[in-house]
Amino acid sequence: MALERTFSIIKPDATRRNLTGAIVKKFEDAGLRVVASKRIHLTKAQAGEFYKVHAERPFYDELCEFMSSAPIVAQVLEGEDAITKNREVMGATNPADAAPGTIRAEFAESVGENSVHGSDAPETAAEEIAYFFSGLELVG
Repeated sequence: MALERTFSIIKPDATRRNLTGAIVKKFEDAGLRVVASKRIHLTKAQAGEFYKVHAERPFYDELCEFMSSAPIVAQVLEGEDAITKNREVMGATNPADAAPGTIRAEFAESVGENSVHGSDAPETAAEEIAYFFSGLELVG
């Protein structure tokens, strides 16, 4: 397995409920290390740019509204096979389908308000990391 980096967001539904520490602990307990982190409040335009890949989907406007409704925590996680590990720790998008002990099984409120986002591939991770962080901010 290769040491890699992935991108993660702790979403507004989780930051509103003060779950940042509990979620980060799940990542760390799984062997992932936070190498960059920032708490920011996205504008609707910033959320729209980040999620532009979904611009033609019916949920796009609602997603942008939600992601700009409260602060998020953007972070870069590093570890062995980090992309896959992150997705395992997050659990299925639909919390009803998420395995017990995963972030979404424990904390998600719905399919739309599912507490976390994670990159799905190395190329996506690189793009998403670059959207939020400069190279100077990656301090692994």
